[in-house]
Amino acid sequence: MKTIVIISANAEWNGVLPLFPSAKIERYPYGECFEATLNELPIPFFHTGWGKTASAGALQYIIDKHSPELVINLGTCGGFAGVVNQGDLILVEQTFMYDIVELMSDLDISDYYASTLDLSWLAEPEPFPTRRGIIASADSDLPPHKISFLRSKGAIVADWESAALAWVARKNNTRLLILRMVSDLVSEEGGEAYANIEIFNERAKAIMKQLVDQLPGWMKAIK
Repeated sequence: MKTIVIISANAEWNGVLPLFPSAKIERYPYGECFEATLNELPIPFFHTGWGKTASAGALQYIIDKHSPELVINLGTCGGFAGVVNQGDLILVEQTFMYDIVELMSDLDISDYYASTLDLSWLAEPEPFPTRRGIIASADSDLPPHKISFLRSKGAIVADWESAALAWVARKNNTRLLILRMVSDLVSEEGGEAYANIEIFNERAKAIMKQLVDQLPGWMKAIK
């Protein structure tokens, strides 16, 4: 199965590059990319950029130009304190966007951009301990006052990109595997990494190494 790996945030990409010191770094319209060998197969890695706009545009470009059968997104996410733990690996089953506001009617716009990922092609049990769940996305760090609302919709973690990636993949009928590890926790009182980005940067570096190390195992789990 032709597989491509995409990485979103700058800190995540910066955590991946040192793991492939001999890789030839090239550029495409949305950022950097390179090819690595995993399980004796050539696997392209693309940096899509942070936020919904860059992620959606980059993924559509990658699908149009490279026709992958499977896209794997590796990255971080913010976890709801008391619901998940820092270091939990989330296997994303559903996504939705929470920063779209409709004031002219009672239409629930979030349903339009919500996606359910088909993971029937993934062998069980998973090769590594995971927690399946729903991730909420917005062009924003997780606002503490939104946690109660997001939990009411079933979300357990949040990020900037997953919902956009899932929506584009679904529109193109492309398989998508989203693996996000909890980098920091946010409660209704605040976030441990807020005003202290070095916490996120350091944890992102360690998380990306762990996710890349696990990648061959996930590829072997494809039915």
